[in-house]
Amino acid sequence: MALHPVVSSITQPAVSATRLLLGPACRKTPMGLASLVMLAGLCIGSSAMALDFDDIAKEGELRFLAVHPEPQTYSYESHVNIDAESLSSGRVGVSTCHRQLDPIRKVVIAFNPKRLIGLSVVSHSGIEQVQAEGHHVTLTGVQKGANICINLTSQALDRLDGTGKNFQLHAGPLMRRYLDGYLPMQARLHVHWPADLLRLASVDPSPREGVRLTTSQEGAALDLIFAGRFTGSFLLRAP
Repeated sequence: MALHPVVSSITQPAVSATRLLLGPACRKTPMGLASLVMLAGLCIGSSAMALDFDDIAKEGELRFLAVHPEPQTYSYESHVNIDAESLSSGRVGVSTCHRQLDPIRKVVIAFNPKRLIGLSVVSHSGIEQVQAEGHHVTLTGVQKGANICINLTSQALDRLDGTGKNFQLHAGPLMRRYLDGYLPMQARLHVHWPADLLRLASVDPSPREGVRLTTSQEGAALDLIFAGRFTGSFLLRAP
């Protein structure tokens, strides 16, 4: 699962590369060209700060956290659905949700046009107006705690070699930007496939404090709590 008028930013490149630009005190972040689902960088104003400076990661730093110091703030969730046709076409269905957004006059979510095939806004709350056009979704009058969910089809599954058995989904970059640092955020990244179609060969990052991996015959999920600029990947293998 990436994305000006007013200034903050959430950028989202995997699955389609998506960037959300918000408030006034944030520098722009570059749009990545990943292939799975997400860049979700979020920039907020100082009025939203209820953290110690020790909770803010510095530029170039990525910190995984056992406990979220501010759990009721911005979070990101994505579901990537892979079927048998995806293995030949590279196309996947993706559901994404941005939750507990900070108040801002205008936000533009933009998806990577080289990856995006189609999108639709499926639900939203706490937003005065939502307009989808091309590879952009523009939010106007975003209230504190607003939510929006967007479904899309993306050319996101990358074949790694000529065997047709090894595939990769890239996650990120994900971030919650604040001035020259990054605030803690939570992200839940789910990948689904029919039983016996694929198996998880490896995941980056590997499980550790702040990184929880769950797997089954029908998928895998990463549950992350971190501060910094996150990128990751799922390496998948067909039997």
